[in-house]
Amino acid sequence: MNVFDKHASAAIDDAQLLRDEAQYSSFGDTVHYVDPPKIFRRCEGSWMYDTADVPFLDLQMWYSAVNFGYGNQRLNDTLKRQIDVLPQVASQYLHEGRIQLAKTIAQDVESKFGRKGRVHFNVGGAQAIEDSLKLVRNASNGKSLMFAFEGGYHGRTLGASSITSSYRYRRRFGHFGERAMFIPFPYPFRRPKGMTAEEYSDACVRQFARLFETEYNGVWDPKVNQAEYAAFYVEPIQGTGGYVIPPMNFFRDLKNVLDQYGILMVVDEIQMGFWRTGKLWSIEHFGVTPDVLVFGKALTNGLNPLSGLWAREELINPVVFPPGSTHSTFNSNPLGTAVGLEVIRMGYELDYETSVPAKGAHFLDGLRDLQKRHKEIGDVDGLGLALRAEICTEDGFTPNKALLDRMVDIGLAGDLEHNGKKIGLVLDVGGWYKNVITLAPSLDITHEEIDLAIALLDQLLTRAKRA
Repeated sequence: MNVFDKHASAAIDDAQLLRDEAQYSSFGDTVHYVDPPKIFRRCEGSWMYDTADVPFLDLQMWYSAVNFGYGNQRLNDTLKRQIDVLPQVASQYLHEGRIQLAKTIAQDVESKFGRKGRVHFNVGGAQAIEDSLKLVRNASNGKSLMFAFEGGYHGRTLGASSITSSYRYRRRFGHFGERAMFIPFPYPFRRPKGMTAEEYSDACVRQFARLFETEYNGVWDPKVNQAEYAAFYVEPIQGTGGYVIPPMNFFRDLKNVLDQYGILMVVDEIQMGFWRTGKLWSIEHFGVTPDVLVFGKALTNGLNPLSGLWAREELINPVVFPPGSTHSTFNSNPLGTAVGLEVIRMGYELDYETSVPAKGAHFLDGLRDLQKRHKEIGDVDGLGLALRAEICTEDGFTPNKALLDRMVDIGLAGDLEHNGKKIGLVLDVGGWYKNVITLAPSLDITHEEIDLAIALLDQLLTRAKRA
């Protein structure tokens, strides 16, 4: 019997799908936040709908990959038009979308940072990180040691895992001899007592700079003026680490140290790029110029994935980084590049640089008001529509993962109430202690939806504390 015959005329029910998933799917390629896992059937704007057609307000938008809302008509139409013209072409050939998208990104970076450079494409964020590691090694005569931050996350391929601070992503896969040296990141909410956030930032930079004081501090040979490490991988705002926003002086001061010792700054914009913070690139807020900038996720709003990197000309010109240095069958695919071009065009036309900070301020005000009513919210912060709420015990500081886990369960159960009807809430869990709600709503979220989100979070917290 054809395997499709049995269910040809009707959707398979959730119970059967979960039985099939349990039997036939690898569990290694996903994480189920609730048991049983949630199945969604359709989505639109800021909303996802389950089999019973219960609406769920999504406040994480596929880990910030769908910045412009589910089913964005303008972007979907762009994809449909491209399908009818040039849906596929091998990556060794050229097409207009590839060239125009590279030009658009390179010219945008040059206009903001004053550096000429080139764009190199891949498919997923971790793959683009891998390409950047090759680029950095090539530029540094094969150096394979990197700096990265405690709390940083750059992906789960082997190379990306080596610069991601969490050991659990490496534990079962052998020894990582070229694991990064992980440097403290200024975490304002959990700074040492008696320090301002800016003083804490200064202390973190001084601690890093100390590594170069003498040859016996471990990374610097003063006789030949050469560092053992090739690059520092940074997220301007830590993503999986809990949307931690450092003081505004931090990266400027850090970059001064890196430039002094010839160490490249590689900026990971995979989660925070494409107006999540109110700027096309989140590093724009911090007054520094990257040497390499890696992007992905929201470039295509989750449609036909595309990622890539920009690097300054000295690092990536065809003489030093020749054809075939890296390669992916699906990089610069015409569907992805068409949508990517439209994303950038749309972002500037609709002026997300103005609307995102305004919506973010409104959301942050709501979170602060919520914090006044729930002492378990230890910290709220945000930049644009990258927002955080740190869930603690009643002392307002001790991490409370268990409470947040209950909140996630209740939100995905879909039995919150609004206007007499059932409603759900989709949250993402992040943070060093897995106690932070990392909020990445659609950039097109309305003020009314933001107010609803605050009301639902209030209801959710109240229920979870009683559970």
